[in-house]
Amino acid sequence: MKRALLLVLSLSLWDFSAYAQTPFYQGKTIRVIVGTPPGNLYDFWARLIVEHMGKHIPGNPNFLVQNMPGAGHVVAVNHLYTVAKPDGLTLIGSVIPSLYLNQLIGQPEIQFDWSKFTWIGSPARGNSQMYMRADTPYKTIEDVRIAKEPPKCGATGVTGPDSYFPKLLQETVGAKFAIVTGYPGGTDIDLAVERGEIHCRAFTIEAFFGREPYHTWRKKGFVHHLFQSGSKRDARLPQTPTIFEIMDQYKTPESGRRLATMLLGADDMGRPMFGPPSMPADRLKMLREAFTKTMNDEQFRAEVKKRNYEFDPVGGEELEKLAKDVTTQPSETH
Repeated sequence: MKRALLLVLSLSLWDFSAYAQTPFYQGKTIRVIVGTPPGNLYDFWARLIVEHMGKHIPGNPNFLVQNMPGAGHVVAVNHLYTVAKPDGLTLIGSVIPSLYLNQLIGQPEIQFDWSKFTWIGSPARGNSQMYMRADTPYKTIEDVRIAKEPPKCGATGVTGPDSYFPKLLQETVGAKFAIVTGYPGGTDIDLAVERGEIHCRAFTIEAFFGREPYHTWRKKGFVHHLFQSGSKRDARLPQTPTIFEIMDQYKTPESGRRLATMLLGADDMGRPMFGPPSMPADRLKMLREAFTKTMNDEQFRAEVKKRNYEFDPVGGEELEKLAKDVTTQPSETH
């Protein structure tokens, strides 16, 4: 009887040990929210990452991508902060990193604290540019400065690059743009430009060289570029001046340069993936490690190269630091 009891006890302990070692993500599905409609580069990036990331997470979970467009990604990020459980099963896949500007200027619709999200990683940093229809009279920033009617630029919200870059040029060098907000996504803005409703759009250099309709536009000379945001000119836009060159030309004061530095901090965050606040440390660690392994995955990197995407990964720890830095700026720059 004693021997039988010991056998039962040992089997029970073995079963408990096996259960305790079962990976948390085994048999589960991670929901990944994207703040744009399908077909946008933010959407493409999120889907590409999750296509490869699951195999690097213990338990090999499934992924479900959900598009949640609205208010320039604000709807998606508010949802993550206020509704999603911090259990590691709901993430943001890719959003405009400049959303912290809404928080800094006190936009009433903002329900999140940018610094409190749990940061996983970003596949790239990204400088931006502004294209302008080539058949407009706005060939240079000086043409915009002296224009009787400002060019119309499309935007999804108030703090994406499509909105804040035109505002930055007005604040720093006096180039005025009429910003038309409310487009669901970048593809909708491009269609409006093709229809002649608006003239320009500011967004990442990566996207402009990464997909249609821009390949066709470049061949036809449909647009030209007014400026770019990097500290030096991108090799693909050698004739396009940087914002810093333009500020030098117009002798922008130091306050304007500080404003530019704060706004351009979003470029280093790229296309970040992150989760709700207070995610358990062990799950955040698994997700960060899986993200890093995905960035080093040969199949993943081959696909990135094939698509001609920018590739300059940023780790979760660095994103966490950047998020805290950009949300603790002096009040005079807001």
